[in-house]
Amino acid sequence: MSANSPSPAPLVSAYGARSNAVDVVAGLSLRNRHAIVTGGASGLGLETSRALASAGARVTLAVRNLTQGETAAKELRAAFPNANIGVAQLDLADLASVRSFAAGWLETGAALDILVNNAAIMACPLTRTAQGWEAQFATNHLGHFALTSALLPALLQAGASTGDTRVVCLSSTGHKIAGVDFDDIHFERRNYNKWHAYGQAKSANALMALGLHLKYASRGITANAVHPGGIMTGLQKFLPLEEMRALGWLKADDTPLDIFKTPAQGASTSVWAATAPALKGRGGLYLEDCRQGLPAEPGNRISGYSPHIADPALALRLWEVSERLLSTPDH
Repeated sequence: MSANSPSPAPLVSAYGARSNAVDVVAGLSLRNRHAIVTGGASGLGLETSRALASAGARVTLAVRNLTQGETAAKELRAAFPNANIGVAQLDLADLASVRSFAAGWLETGAALDILVNNAAIMACPLTRTAQGWEAQFATNHLGHFALTSALLPALLQAGASTGDTRVVCLSSTGHKIAGVDFDDIHFERRNYNKWHAYGQAKSANALMALGLHLKYASRGITANAVHPGGIMTGLQKFLPLEEMRALGWLKADDTPLDIFKTPAQGASTSVWAATAPALKGRGGLYLEDCRQGLPAEPGNRISGYSPHIADPALALRLWEVSERLLSTPDH
């Protein structure tokens, strides 16, 4: 997925699908490095935050629910007494909240070494933001795009200092369901399909990582998309038990299939993307199971990626569309 040519050999690592996030940073020091994890107080986000804190990073949990965030921070401080853990409110569906969060960070003057765009919603009923935007695209992509854009001064500050700023965009194998429908992103004319909306948003997440790579790799930012694997977290809150049964995700006793990972295992690829020395300067990739994903064979819904998320033209088109949406008055 890299725009570089010729392409280097696909990256692999000593870790895999069942590696835990804390294992990925064993022996690494992230002292004096600042990290933000969206949705950092639960599920994959909490395990990502835990791993980064265990290696000495200063971690800010960017959360919608401050009470939940403070509870998670207390847990992390107890586990790592020397850790520097902050909590700040961030609602990705509310642009005023995004701007307030970013302004608060920039006011500190701190560089931002690691940004993990982790928070997401999945397969929700048709919901619209105050701007009339479809909620999955607005939350999963536009909120993170607005956040990353607003934090660019701090990201570039770190890039200029170390040459190794990391931005991680959580995508999913769900990107194979649908690409970005530029003619009707917000389901204003077509019938709403919650899974197509999710697939569109996850395609956008991957294309955003590619766009960041194309625009800012030369300034020290390494941006990659991550598929964490199947994990049962709060992401499934909109899915009734009957639907998960019909999807074939559950055993006869309604427990998840063995193919599903734990949150700690699911966070390992995000942490690898955020910290692995081998990934310095290797951006615009789709990562899974702590390795570089490869193009998927037709019909493969489990691993690899579809060609549309590796298309630089689509990445730049999405970038322009996203900027235009965010620049609309009152947005």
